[in-house]
Amino acid sequence: MNRLKDKVAIVTGSTSGIGVGIASLFAAEGAKVVICGRREEKGQAVVDAIKQNGGEAYYHFMDITNPESIEALFSDTASRYGTIDVLVNNAANVGLKDGRVDELTLEMWDAVFQSDVRGTFYATKCVLPYMEKNQTGGSIINIGSMASCGGDLGSTAYACAKAGVDMLTQSTALQYGKKNIRCNCVRPGLIVTPQNEAYVPQALKDIFLSNIMVNRYGCPEDIGHMCVYLASDESNYVSGQIINVDGGLNSHVSTVAQFRQMDSRTW
Repeated sequence: MNRLKDKVAIVTGSTSGIGVGIASLFAAEGAKVVICGRREEKGQAVVDAIKQNGGEAYYHFMDITNPESIEALFSDTASRYGTIDVLVNNAANVGLKDGRVDELTLEMWDAVFQSDVRGTFYATKCVLPYMEKNQTGGSIINIGSMASCGGDLGSTAYACAKAGVDMLTQSTALQYGKKNIRCNCVRPGLIVTPQNEAYVPQALKDIFLSNIMVNRYGCPEDIGHMCVYLASDESNYVSGQIINVDGGLNSHVSTVAQFRQMDSRTW
């Protein structure tokens, strides 16, 4: 359990959900983990749980929409540990109001982009100087979304913002790869967390399960395991990749669920 031994890892948005799953597995693999978000009480609870399991972590307040808050996160982490090896850009506000193109106002569009792509861009920009100082470079892991895989009936701004994260990933990987800085993106499928389970309608779960290749929904640890690999030295030759961790949801033709209902393999 030492795949990330002594690596300093920042996981944004790690006070709940997927972020907790990532941070907890990082700590279990020996990383020094910075838990950050706007909810101090929840963040400290994550830190306490990690420490109880023998890991190392501390909480730092961060608002992904505030540039000064992002700058302080990296400055304070570097002052505390002397280096930054891993950044997971997980923070995003998927709860922001969204809809169809004709329903969106400019204010709604800007709010989604500020949280979901602007913040990821600025956190990436801020961490680069610290990683450039490392002889071994660093690993940046962006958490994308299956929403960027194709058009949908709603969530237009969110899907467009996450598509921007995909391209930011590849641009960062290309521009800084020669400095040993890798950048990859993980696209989660339907991830059921302790925070959202009560709010995900059964009808929605059924729709997804009929299209997922494996026989369950995802959990935060599924994303965490992929992030451990991408943060570790095992993935030194992996960069610029957009990796779906979705149980196979996006790897088949769109008519699979309907044909399954008909108990048929083809028309």
